[in-house]
Amino acid sequence: MSTHVRVLAWLNIAMGFLGVGLALLVFAGGAILPAIIQAVAPDEADIPLAIVQLIVTVVTGVILTLSLPCLVLGFGLYNFRPWARVLGLVLAALNLLNVPLGTALSLYAFWVLLKPESEALFKTQGAAA
Repeated sequence: MSTHVRVLAWLNIAMGFLGVGLALLVFAGGAILPAIIQAVAPDEADIPLAIVQLIVTVVTGVILTLSLPCLVLGFGLYNFRPWARVLGLVLAALNLLNVPLGTALSLYAFWVLLKPESEALFKTQGAAA
């Protein structure tokens, strides 16, 4: 079962890096889009520029808020930290809405983390650390 926990850890790290990369792309696109709007329609672009920047900032913040805990979870699962099992179950419940990759990862996380063998693994590894 420890192999499954390590695989789950790496999958969460990969998911976290994908989210951070997506947030960077959204942020970069949000920086370029107002310049494009300004170049195409300079007179009508005053109000939408502020709205576009606000939307980009909110979307980037939401993506980072959901992605950074996956990186922390990956570290905790890889090192068999006792808190990582609880965090993994909470994030798995939240990631169910992230279709399709998050849903598949969540189902795998539930299968791995709810097994009695995994619970025992986190208790023994946590006590040894």
